[in-house]
Amino acid sequence: MEQSLIYIAGGILMGLGAVGSGIGIGMLGGKYLEGIARQPELQPMLMTQLFIALALVDAVPIIGVGIALYLIFAV
Repeated sequence: MEQSLIYIAGGILMGLGAVGSGIGIGMLGGKYLEGIARQPELQPMLMTQLFIALALVDAVPIIGVGIALYLIFAV
């Protein structure tokens, strides 16, 4: 019983991380396109900021996957 709850917790951790990351990346992409449509001359600066923000948004689910895999295989 205890082992099955660890598997469920790991799956939920990975799933919610993926959902949150997908929502965050979608919002970032939409705002980036909105900013480019308003001021096309700022495209290089906005792209740099977009990549930095995407890296930060993607880091959280990657850490979540690492913790979930640790729970599933090491515990």
